[in-house]
Amino acid sequence: MIAELSDFPSSPYAPGEASDLTKLGATVRDGGVDIVVSAPDLKALEVCFFDSLQPDAEETRWRLRGPAEGIWHGFIPNVPVGTPYGLRAWGEWNPGNGNVYNPAKLLLDPYGRAVGGKVVLGGEIYPHLTEENFYPVEPLQINPVDSAPYTARSIVSGELFPVTPGPGTPWGKTVIYEAHVRGLTKQLPGVPDELKGSYAGLAHPVTIKYLKDLGITAIELLPVHAKLSEPFLQERGLVNYWGYSTLSYFAPEPSYASKKAQAAGPLAVLDEFRGMVSLLHQAGIEIILDVVYNHTCEGGSTGPSLSWRGLDNRTYYRHSPQNPSEYHDYTGCGNTLDFSQPRVVQMVLDSLRYWAGNVGIDGFRFDLGVALGRAHDDFTPEHAFLQACLTDPILRNKKLIMEPWDVGPNGWRTSDFPLPFSAWNDRYRDTMRGFWLVDAKSQAHGESRGCGPFELATRLSGSQDLFGFKHTVAQRTPRCSVNFITAHDGFTLSDLTCYNEKHNEANLENNNDGTPHNMSWNHDWEGRTADEAISKAQLAKDPKSMLELRNKRAQSCKNLLGSLLVSAGTPMLLGGDEFGRTQYGNNNAYCQDNEISWFNWDLDSTQEDFYHCVRYLLKLRHDIPAMRPENWASGEVVEGDKIPDLSWYTSAGTPMQDRDWVDPSNRVFQMLRSGFGTSPDLLVVFNGILEPRDVVLPLSRGMRPFCELG
Repeated sequence: MIAELSDFPSSPYAPGEASDLTKLGATVRDGGVDIVVSAPDLKALEVCFFDSLQPDAEETRWRLRGPAEGIWHGFIPNVPVGTPYGLRAWGEWNPGNGNVYNPAKLLLDPYGRAVGGKVVLGGEIYPHLTEENFYPVEPLQINPVDSAPYTARSIVSGELFPVTPGPGTPWGKTVIYEAHVRGLTKQLPGVPDELKGSYAGLAHPVTIKYLKDLGITAIELLPVHAKLSEPFLQERGLVNYWGYSTLSYFAPEPSYASKKAQAAGPLAVLDEFRGMVSLLHQAGIEIILDVVYNHTCEGGSTGPSLSWRGLDNRTYYRHSPQNPSEYHDYTGCGNTLDFSQPRVVQMVLDSLRYWAGNVGIDGFRFDLGVALGRAHDDFTPEHAFLQACLTDPILRNKKLIMEPWDVGPNGWRTSDFPLPFSAWNDRYRDTMRGFWLVDAKSQAHGESRGCGPFELATRLSGSQDLFGFKHTVAQRTPRCSVNFITAHDGFTLSDLTCYNEKHNEANLENNNDGTPHNMSWNHDWEGRTADEAISKAQLAKDPKSMLELRNKRAQSCKNLLGSLLVSAGTPMLLGGDEFGRTQYGNNNAYCQDNEISWFNWDLDSTQEDFYHCVRYLLKLRHDIPAMRPENWASGEVVEGDKIPDLSWYTSAGTPMQDRDWVDPSNRVFQMLRSGFGTSPDLLVVFNGILEPRDVVLPLSRGMRPFCELG
């Protein structure tokens, strides 16, 4: 049956027709606005304009025309830029069939370019009646309460000022720095207080100078799409700090703007964001956005109705074919967008084009990317979305990076994404942690020496076994491997060397959240030497051993980041790792908008020393092409050269033999890369044991630069 909350819509039809039914969303023209919405199963759709963002704002409704091939549309005159609006959907209430249409629920336009107001957690935003803690009344019954005073609204946006084009940094010279808009500058000295933790703070000269001096070329921002914290977090007084809970795929998150921009309204927030992009581009820094197109903030099948669920639940979300009321959750977040649906693929492509074309973004990192390549549940590299990115004239030249897994069946696909995608290389991460931390811990405890050099050498060489697999070498190159030691999800680099166990008590989940598989080593002392774990009395009692502990941990950090920066592939640093940032053992700080996540810029001498080491290595990588080869090595001597493009040697300076690669006792070895025609040769000595070892260097054309790790 159709939701009978009142008579069938009596509001007048939109005075005119939209000029272009392919342009979804709100488009300003001729003193008014075109509204175009895809919702094929509705009986009627209303657009509702408000005179303000106040909960009691006056509402004016217009009934849209349609459906024309599933499209509802209309032209409404005298609607100025900046007007708040929403949608009300009239259709069948049949939860058992996946239909939860309820015109009492004001819905965001999925294509709205800005968002204003706030979503207030309460039963009012649910399409069905709820009990305490928002559990549904069974069987599901339609909720007649108007949600307009309790939810956010889309904003009509107009012409945008030009954004400075990006620097177009080649993949081969790219160094990615992953950070959070708020956490990076919330406590950064020199940034004005009113700009700290904001888009404007990220674009402040102090921030830009720091990033430039460090030597990164691209900043990868944790999600900046408008977000909504999950109900269970709000009930505990926490927030989704990381932002992996999207409310709108076309609007920037308002809370990351400066207070001045927030007060000026949603369009000022958009202007501040685009201004940030221009200023970073002018400094030669690219912006990559972490985007969450795999699920939304609407949660499981009995979650609130805020946008997609209320417009077309069965199209937007992946359902069980046997029971349309149930979701297939391949994300662990309650719902999964259904990429077997053309309208879902279109929405994501339109969103990407908007951010890349209109906002000027240089690239995207796709959260839980396997969910985006699932057609009828199974992943395929030939998925329409993946192929579209290769052929799209706007997207194909952007930096596209996959997180190559989800929690669905066969969800680990590190090597399976085609061009133009690069992918996070978890095999690289685990190999580096295993060699430098897990194996070192075993040695320190008198156990096995660990593994031989084969796996480490494969990762140092660009992981051709993964990124050449199923593809010709000419198609994918080492840049497709995004190499990293740490990311936002997990321990920081410093915490990898300070904690054996996670310490997530502040998340209020009894330390049950976060992975227990950290591959870390606390060097036999849990906690940091200068913070919570060691009292002043202990420092005074045994200062020598505490200094030794610090030095050992610092050396482990240098081994890890040093290996990263001599590896073939695209390096990614977690923001703050360059100076030993800590999260005090929290390896899942997604809900910590506080000092746990914010960068602490009060550095001690050990941290300053480590920062200068990382900056030096980044400068070497920039200046010396042999540190960042852009093609797979053959192990052969190329024409005109005298040494192989890549060769490996024992500690005695002799070429590695087959047995040496798998010998666990062979953990001191050398890597020599030819710089023929482009740079000096590069020789790196790896010492994977805990004692010093004399090494005979192999012959080459010169001994500089020279790197030693271990």
